[in-house]
Amino acid sequence: MEKIIVKGGRPLKGSVRVEGAKNAVLPVLAAALLSTEGTNIIKDVPILTDVYTINEVLRSLNAKVDFDAERNEVRIDASAPLSSEAQFEYVRKMRASILVMGPLLARNGYARVAQPGGCAIGSRPIEQHLKGFEAMGAKIKTGNGFVEAKVDGRLKGARIYLDFPSVGATENIMSAAALAEGTTILENAAKEPEIVDLANYINEMGGRIIGAGTDTIRIEGVRSLRGATHHIIPDRIETGTFMVAAAITKGDVIIENAVPEHNAALIAKLKEMNIEIDDTDAGLRIRAEKPLRSVDIKTMPYPGFPTDMQSQVMALMLTAEGTGVLTETVFENRFMHVEEFRRMNANVKIEGRSVIMNGPSSLQGAEVAATDLRAAAALILAGLAAEGITRVTELIHLDRGYVDFHGKLAQLGADIIRVNDDETADEKEKELV
Repeated sequence: MEKIIVKGGRPLKGSVRVEGAKNAVLPVLAAALLSTEGTNIIKDVPILTDVYTINEVLRSLNAKVDFDAERNEVRIDASAPLSSEAQFEYVRKMRASILVMGPLLARNGYARVAQPGGCAIGSRPIEQHLKGFEAMGAKIKTGNGFVEAKVDGRLKGARIYLDFPSVGATENIMSAAALAEGTTILENAAKEPEIVDLANYINEMGGRIIGAGTDTIRIEGVRSLRGATHHIIPDRIETGTFMVAAAITKGDVIIENAVPEHNAALIAKLKEMNIEIDDTDAGLRIRAEKPLRSVDIKTMPYPGFPTDMQSQVMALMLTAEGTGVLTETVFENRFMHVEEFRRMNANVKIEGRSVIMNGPSSLQGAEVAATDLRAAAALILAGLAAEGITRVTELIHLDRGYVDFHGKLAQLGADIIRVNDDETADEKEKELV
């Protein structure tokens, strides 16, 4: 069994560079299916298992995909006729696979996509996606583990109001509307930087989208789109994770390739916790030399505090003085990692949609299992601050969203290794003691 072994107690120091954004690259790669001529060249692509999965989905749909991992570049030619069915064997691995539905429906007038998989964080339903497709004239059918959408002729532009500013629904509807007849007005849209990145890419292909990054997006449909070259934005969640890594170890770290305005809510809360953050020419500098103060945090849709940073900041708050409350409003069932924190001697309790922490907890190393992508990172962060040895298993989650996470932490001075089996783990662990 693969595991990461970490010995706590070392302040992190040095520089680290973040990758292209996982949550931006997946919808961009799916939207490449919209182009009927030329080659799409997507740059700054992170080397993640989710990227390999979406590439397999695209290949199964008859797109030509070449992933040059050394150059962090994907080339996609989707000019040939596309299949309309995304098979379960690929889609079950990752819920973002549902993002091919909008492009397929716009291209072929029909899409049949298996119900998505991915992290087990609540129900995360796709009703908002389907509501948008229906508004544009599609007929929806669900059953036997599949979702089908069909339209006679082209999709029609429509005014669509989302009940909740869902990121996935905004991306899927925006992609579908790019080839619709007429204009689509998408209200209460998600405003994340990844939405802006996708809109920029579609516009580079010849689309006409304005308003991305606001709650109202206007998409004027065009007849066809062509291949384009696009650079993926830096990953704000990886940035945030390394900000917390610096803070939880009382370190001094510079994060290269960070975009501070994409993390404004997180930066505000970290400063409130007594952490120094400066935007320098070298990158975003994080210093945590003063005692940490507890704060109250509520996750919200962007530009609010990101749910994808909830578990990492929870780890940090365990080390802070006083009582802190962290409330999750975006997803239900996103506190599965709390039980793993308790195994590390964390003073933490769940009350409804909130977690209450009385700190600082005297964290102790333990064997813990990652429950989802961000929890995997959070448990490693807690291990950096714990006394003794922490072993983190279920790393399949970590590899979905972080490139060489343990290697980057080691580069910053962490006592951390990744091993493939228990025998090797026992040998390597002795080197950390």
